[in-house]
Amino acid sequence: MDKFFCAEASRQAEENPIGWAAPCPLYILIECPPPWTGDEFASQSIPANLRILVEEIYQTESSAMVLLIYSPILIKKNSTKLLIFRQKSGLCDGYSKQETEVSNVNDIALVLQDYLVNPLLGGEDLRSPRDILVCTHGSHDKCCAKYGIPFYRQAIATVTSLGLENVRIWQSSHFGGHRFAPTALDFPSGRCYGRLDSKSFASILTRSGDIQNLKSVYRGWGILSGSDYPIPAQFVEQELMLRYGWDWFNYKVASQIVEQNEDASFNCIELTFATPDGAIACYKADVVEDKSKALYLIGDCDGTGVEKLPKLFVKNLIQVGFDYD
Repeated sequence: MDKFFCAEASRQAEENPIGWAAPCPLYILIECPPPWTGDEFASQSIPANLRILVEEIYQTESSAMVLLIYSPILIKKNSTKLLIFRQKSGLCDGYSKQETEVSNVNDIALVLQDYLVNPLLGGEDLRSPRDILVCTHGSHDKCCAKYGIPFYRQAIATVTSLGLENVRIWQSSHFGGHRFAPTALDFPSGRCYGRLDSKSFASILTRSGDIQNLKSVYRGWGILSGSDYPIPAQFVEQELMLRYGWDWFNYKVASQIVEQNEDASFNCIELTFATPDGAIACYKADVVEDKSKALYLIGDCDGTGVEKLPKLFVKNLIQVGFDYD
């Protein structure tokens, strides 16, 4: 089992990455250098007051995600960054951002409490950088180190070669999907990717090239939630993305489950979107499990049991509404 890598097993089985992006309305990112333990907030560098606050956040905000981030390129002496991304309401294109810095990591907990209470604190700067997180959390799952660390270096090189000055690349603690390593979260959109290489990453950065290539790397969008994995609404969103091309990334989106059977093998999804020029369209589709094509894999590198991974397909995708604001 020491030689088993869940990401390699997933690749060999040709598992589809779509639908596995964790639904999350609130991301909290705290700058902290590794090493990180498997439970990152048990790491020696984490102050006790911050550890306690994170436990409280998870008790009151069950769908929040608190992550550690780090970049040796971006680090400043006597400075610790705090970034908060909140999902926008209604039809939306991703997350709003708050960012601040403190001089001492021991002060992070107090500042974070203030920012959680006041979503307007610090005001979002429209010139704010694009922040891309690459999971390198090898103590959580060894695939995150084996694939994540080399890709993190590759991502920095890709950004540099493209001459992109307003993109920050961060190492990150675990945000799910280690069997799709290397994984990345792209803010402020909040879209999630896996199995990335320099070519697919360059396409995502520049929103150019053949968008059909995203089928092999797109894990989904955290603003599109669901009660079961894989998340059916994320399948419909991908279908429309492939249909509308890179323009889709400028659209505001919302989804809902219209109908779902008991085991979620049948789902009727309605997805509404608005274009920048004010057009609003609505699509409806069935997302159905093909039980004959389920995969049975060990879900993580330290796993001992095989998991059933459902295979879903989009059927009957039709436009049911179109209007202008």
